[in-house]
Amino acid sequence: MKRIFIIGAGRSTVSLIKYLLKHSETEQWKIVVGEMDTELALSKTRGHQNSEVIAFDVRDTDSLREQISKSDIVISMLPAHMHVEVAETCIEFGVHMVTASYISPEMKALHDRAVENGVILINEIGVDPGIDHLSAMQLIDEKRRAGAEIVLFESFTGGLLAPESEADNPWKYKFTWNPRNVVVAGQGGAVKFIQEGRYKFIPYHQLFRRTEKMEIEGFGKFEGYANRDSLKYRSVYGLENIQTIYRGTLRRPGYCRAWDVFVKLGMTDDSYVLPHSETMTHRQFLNTYLAYNPHDSVELKLRHYMKIDQDDDIMEKFSYLNLFSDEIIGLPDATPAQCLQHILAKKWTLTPEDRDMVIMYHKVGYRLNGAFHQTDATMVVLGEDSEVTAMAKTVGLPVAIAARLILQGAIQTPGVQIPISAEIYNPMLEELEQNGIGFKVFDVPYRGY
Repeated sequence: MKRIFIIGAGRSTVSLIKYLLKHSETEQWKIVVGEMDTELALSKTRGHQNSEVIAFDVRDTDSLREQISKSDIVISMLPAHMHVEVAETCIEFGVHMVTASYISPEMKALHDRAVENGVILINEIGVDPGIDHLSAMQLIDEKRRAGAEIVLFESFTGGLLAPESEADNPWKYKFTWNPRNVVVAGQGGAVKFIQEGRYKFIPYHQLFRRTEKMEIEGFGKFEGYANRDSLKYRSVYGLENIQTIYRGTLRRPGYCRAWDVFVKLGMTDDSYVLPHSETMTHRQFLNTYLAYNPHDSVELKLRHYMKIDQDDDIMEKFSYLNLFSDEIIGLPDATPAQCLQHILAKKWTLTPEDRDMVIMYHKVGYRLNGAFHQTDATMVVLGEDSEVTAMAKTVGLPVAIAARLILQGAIQTPGVQIPISAEIYNPMLEELEQNGIGFKVFDVPYRGY
């Protein structure tokens, strides 16, 4: 039997493990899940005859080498900074590897060694990054084959609540992925993109006030804010001369304006520790960032300082999070960002009744036969419940399908790579659609940026 070694059994592995176990019977696979929390891993494998759960700590080098040396492929669902050592060990033993994380410079540096050893190291094969690459490159390559010049590319992805789960939540949002990444989103340098040939940079303190509005048929209105460095995708997608390229994150309207208050106050800062954070209340935490006034309430000071009208729904959003309450935070030696994350998690954690939703939207503008045209593509995936979420499906299934295609020999190109070649995107998009993850593609009048 071929041996698939999965490192980590976090929330995104539900669909991944289920898919691989389903195919294990016909493919003769053994699925081994290495996880420090073996009970968590056992809840995903459910005692399947072709599964095995082992107590595993990736920091144990001897154990890492032993498990990889006897595997045919490794799927690393670890935090991004832990992938490189796993990849180096895979190259040493000639074992392929798949991960959903962004390629780091350290990972990229392993390319030549991977090629020499015939090892396939596919990264960025989750949802975003992942499905966005697959679908974008299929669209772009299709237009190129028709002789078009791509002049505009925009792509947005959002992990949100399904419409029926939004009703009593003024933010219309809960955590469906790593909460820390939500709290510190946009930090670490200016966001970069290009608009009609002009370079644009948005500093962090302005990021959530620079949004783009859009509507997805059947699902209503959204707002998108720019994320990371869109400029690097010019070379990745072969669009070096493109006039507009922009990648962003989707939220419901009003979210970004309210989140901007956290940013402006300094509550998302992760660079220092708050004294006495373990005894601080939610209200005291908020008051820490407001001007001193012994007579005004925290609510009044917040409205005055941030110029919030009395009837503004930002106040409703803050009240929903219990930010004005005397509830104790209870986190010792915590940064502002950690305190905020802790408070948000109390209201933004999915309940058993909640369903989530992943939405992706591409806009491709191109010139063909002297005229401008535009093609839009949208993907909407709804979760089944708070465990089998849309996020778990759209992250886990692409990883699993990529692993299957490698083991079957359908993907053969070695080296460190992301899924932008037809060898990868054609079979993967076809199978994703069979699993309910597909795009609606339609031509619309060209609208420019």
